This record gives sequence, C-alpha cells and structure tokens, in this order.
Amino acid sequence: MILVAVGDFPQVLLERLSRRTRIPLGAGRMDPAVARDNVRGQYDSTRLLVELKGHYDGVVIGATGHDLYIPVLTYVFGEAEMPGRAAIFSIHRLREEFYGLAPDEARLEERAVRELWHEIGHLHGLAHCRDAACVMSASHSIEQVDAKTDQFCPACRAFVQWGRLQPAADSQPA
Repeated sequence: MILVAVGDFPQVLLERLSRRTRIPLGAGRMDPAVARDNVRGQYDSTRLLVELKGHYDGVVIGATGHDLYIPVLTYVFGEAEMPGRAAIFSIHRLREEFYGLAPDEARLEERAVRELWHEIGHLHGLAHCRDAACVMSASHSIEQVDAKTDQFCPACRAFVQWGRLQPAADSQPA
C-alpha cells in the first residue's frame, strides 16, 4: 500500500499522514486533469480511482486538494473500491478556509487522517458503520467528520485483519 499526491496536495501534510498511518509514500504526483469536469469545477473521484490503478501497482491511496464528486452526489470527501486496491480522499472541504474560517493546520491534519483511515477501511471491505464515533461512520458533512474519531469501533476492528490497519500511536486525537 502506498500514499500518493494527486495534483494539489501539501507535501508536509502528505509526509505527516504517511508517518501517522505507516503508509509509505509513492513516487511522483499524479495529474488529475483527465478527471476534471469543467461544468462542475470538480474532479470525478471514480475516474481518479481508474487512473490511480493505471499509474501504480498494488494498493494505492490518492490524496488531493481538489474538490471531488460522484455523479449522484454534490461532493464526496473520498471514495474507495470496496474491497479493492484504489482509494482517494480530498482535503478541499476539510479545510477551515472552505467554511470562511481562519486556517487551522492541526484540525486539517486530524480530519485528513480520519478520512484516510475511512478509505483504508473500505479498501479492506468495511461498509459504513452506525457508530458515529467510529472512523467508518458515513460523513456527509464536516460536522460528521469532526464527530468521529480516527479509530475503528470494536465491531469494525473485528471485521478486518487488525495488524494491517492499526493506527500508529501518535495518530490518537490530541
């Protein structure tokens, strides 16, 4: 499993997420232009999954600063094959600036690590969880992202081979 930048993504944040999740960084930065919808001004996340699989071998997770969508939703924080080998998440709507607030890099990192773990869960076959605190709970708003933790609930943890998914000790919320 590797973590790669897709277009616009802060390198420092990418490195911090890699350390916190123990996912190595992949080489290069993938260009998302092929997935841009000029009418919507967003990027088709499903198309980006196809591109990620075409550019990288094995399991790959893309991290982007671009706004993502799927045709049936206005936006998504991320998407993953379930189970599968490609996932992507975006920090576009995780940034405080999106909501007219002052930048908060610590909050952005906490939100990003939650969304990254969420997509990893999907890659391993986990569906959305009813436990609002579980990292696998669905997030249709930033408030739902903030309400969950970066941990899998006991039921979700039991569903997967835990050794491959355990968060690093420093991924605990401050």
